Amino acid sequence: MSDDCLQVAVAASSREEAMRLTGSAVEGRLAACGQVVGPVASTYHWEGQMQEAEEWLCLLKTTRARYPELELHLRGRHSYKNPEIIATAIAAGSEDYLNWLRAATTT
Repeated sequence: MSDDCLQVAVAASSREEAMRLTGSAVEGRLAACGQVVGPVASTYHWEGQMQEAEEWLCLLKTTRARYPELELHLRGRHSYKNPEIIATAIAAGSEDYLNWLRAATTT
């Protein structure tokens, strides 16, 4: 079963910030691994206006048990006032990989 595993997406303002967020989460075993993808073009409403920005996307793999700590970690280190932090359940995956993910996030 993979219902305890999550992929967490976090948008960052620069590659450097994305690498720092990803690296610190993995170093702290809050995530088993992470990828940085980008740049991506983002369009959104913020403070009453439509905005466009170049961002970098962090994709972190973790467990439901580690998610609350991971979210606090990301919020505390993010440059945005209201960062995108979205967790999606991993519906299925390689059992060997998911077992590794669980072990890598165990302290």
